[in-house]
Amino acid sequence: MKILVTLKRVPDPEQKIKFKGEALDLSSANYVVNPFDEYAVETALRLTEKADAAARIGEVVVVSIGPKEAAQQLRSALAMGADRAILVAGDDASLDSEQVARIVAKLCEQEKPDLVLMGKQAVDGDSNQAGQLVAGYLGLPQACFASSLELSADGKTLTVGREVDGGVELKRVPLPAVVTVDLRIIQPKAVRNRVTSPEHAYQEGPRYASLKGIMAAKKKELREVTPGDLGAATAARVKIVKIVAPAARKAGVKVETVQELVKKLHEEAKVI
Repeated sequence: MKILVTLKRVPDPEQKIKFKGEALDLSSANYVVNPFDEYAVETALRLTEKADAAARIGEVVVVSIGPKEAAQQLRSALAMGADRAILVAGDDASLDSEQVARIVAKLCEQEKPDLVLMGKQAVDGDSNQAGQLVAGYLGLPQACFASSLELSADGKTLTVGREVDGGVELKRVPLPAVVTVDLRIIQPKAVRNRVTSPEHAYQEGPRYASLKGIMAAKKKELREVTPGDLGAATAARVKIVKIVAPAARKAGVKVETVQELVKKLHEEAKVI
């Protein structure tokens, strides 16, 4: 099985970012792998290994669109166990979901993966659009917000569990397909590939890169291309005009009775 995984570098969510005029000041930002994309890498590795025998049974290709510095995040995925990486030149500030989807679709036409795995969204833009657009442009079935995955015995279909308001919804999609993953995909038994023993339980969360993995990552292929090399349109359709902080919340007021509270909620807050 060949899996293509998208990976975006994002400003560290734990780092406080300041404003500079009507934009964010990212001059001193520390960049990390988008958490949901890291979960997608972990999912791909679980699908393409016999974990109880420490054997690889497939190929994982990670793709990032961004400046040359994004190679650092790709190397992190290679150190986790991905087989090779592709860096498509791009500008973080001007990328939108449309550009990302067009580029990923062109890469899929070249690589012909059995499965495209993506994080459900990036934690900087929170657009939650790229995965759906990729599936649409490629004409592939899709399943979004996956919390569990199980490969069929013949390797031709994938059963995807999705958490919905009423419980868990199961969808079976034929491969090739596009799947975006959610937080709970990294639970110990959330991914089943019919090769690793069903009794095997992973450690919760994405795996840490071992020293051996870090050294091996230095020798793995990291190919650099441009959107033009892929024949992908690069014109952005979304332009960020300005970014402003939310208005400060006003101090609350105290009420003496329930009746007074109801009156204020009705007449002033207008929520009832």
